[in-house]
Amino acid sequence: MGDKIVGDEVVRELEERNRQLNAVFRIASALYSATKEGLTHTRLDDLLQDVLHIALDVVSADAGTLYLYNPDKDTLVFRYVVGEKANELMGLEIPANKGIAGEVFQTSQPKITEDVTREKVHFKDVDQKTGYQTRNMVTVPLMDIEGKPIGVIQALNKRDGNFDEFDMETLTIVATLAGTAIETVRIQEERRLAIIARLLGNISHDIKNMLTPILTTAQTLDVFYQSCKERLQELQPSISDEAWQKVSEALAEFDEFFAEAIQMIEEGSSQIQERVRELSDAVKGVVAEPNFEPTEITEVAGKVLKALKPLAQKQGVELRLEPIGEIPKVLLDPKRMYNALYNLVNNAIPETPPGGSVTVRVYVNPEGQFPDGNYLGIEVADTGKGIPEEVRKLLFTEKAISTKPGGTGLGTRIVKNVIDAHKGKIWVESELGKGSTFFIRLPLVLPET
Repeated sequence: MGDKIVGDEVVRELEERNRQLNAVFRIASALYSATKEGLTHTRLDDLLQDVLHIALDVVSADAGTLYLYNPDKDTLVFRYVVGEKANELMGLEIPANKGIAGEVFQTSQPKITEDVTREKVHFKDVDQKTGYQTRNMVTVPLMDIEGKPIGVIQALNKRDGNFDEFDMETLTIVATLAGTAIETVRIQEERRLAIIARLLGNISHDIKNMLTPILTTAQTLDVFYQSCKERLQELQPSISDEAWQKVSEALAEFDEFFAEAIQMIEEGSSQIQERVRELSDAVKGVVAEPNFEPTEITEVAGKVLKALKPLAQKQGVELRLEPIGEIPKVLLDPKRMYNALYNLVNNAIPETPPGGSVTVRVYVNPEGQFPDGNYLGIEVADTGKGIPEEVRKLLFTEKAISTKPGGTGLGTRIVKNVIDAHKGKIWVESELGKGSTFFIRLPLVLPET
């Protein structure tokens, strides 16, 4: 009888090992294949979600979470969640030193919890928020290639009894593979951004050299044109009043356009060089302190639309500025806001079919508290193609991607930096085939306050 019990235990252990090895093989194969083809943030998201599913299935868990550490807030973020409450938990953050997940993150030691009600450190807020009842769990640290914790993997509510050493071993192996994949993407991203930053440094130098003759030509043309006007003025006494009136009327429209064109060339050249420098800084994560001053946002938006009008006309797109109500001067960094709006409008124009429009709306809501009230509102709405959901959800994050050939996704990162510098909020709503609207809310700070 004893031999039979021992034999059954050996068989059970072998079956567990076999399931564990099969799961590890599936996960390792998927990660190797993805890494060989080139891991991206989007591909990594899908991959780690699948990895979590496989791991939870092997350990017979009802639900589970892969947390990633957010050093800016010292929190653990519910990055990937499997289970009935997944939608409620995705993106939720908890203090990095709270709960069993926080304990494992701080100590880097895996832990099996047979009954959470007996654990004083159990963080009950999540269960109370979702209505989910956690009974038991196994928690393992997620490490980078240097052995530093970057998160935690947690499996909840084993379907048949309590979690055991086999389950903890399985999750530990999964955590090692997942940590390697995350670090691979991070290293690839750093290498890519380093290359971009170096290229932008070279490009900035080249652009400066290429803009110099353009500026010189524009300034020479201005001097030449003023000289022609003076010579023409000298001829006035020899020309009849009627003829001179016709000449003046014929030149008036061109005269106004010429002065405006020279100003646009000079301002545009300066802005191009500055924007390349800012783009390079954004890649490096360098953001200078904002310079707030009383600003008419409608004036800033008007300059943006004026600068982009030739591009819009070429595309057959109408640019509109719609101030709603009275817009007071507010404390903003005008140069940064110009850059943010320029990026949004410039991105919208090529995505809008001929005959469409890009509209900038500006308004204020002085009532209430920010962000629901007491804000300056800016909307950039287009009638374009719309943004695919997989791209939209990554906008204004470090994982922002571009759908344009040769694009880097850095334009939206610059916009997010500007809004963050103003302590504001930005989001986008989009429908494929109908267009997109970017919403910006900035705290309404009036100069006199």
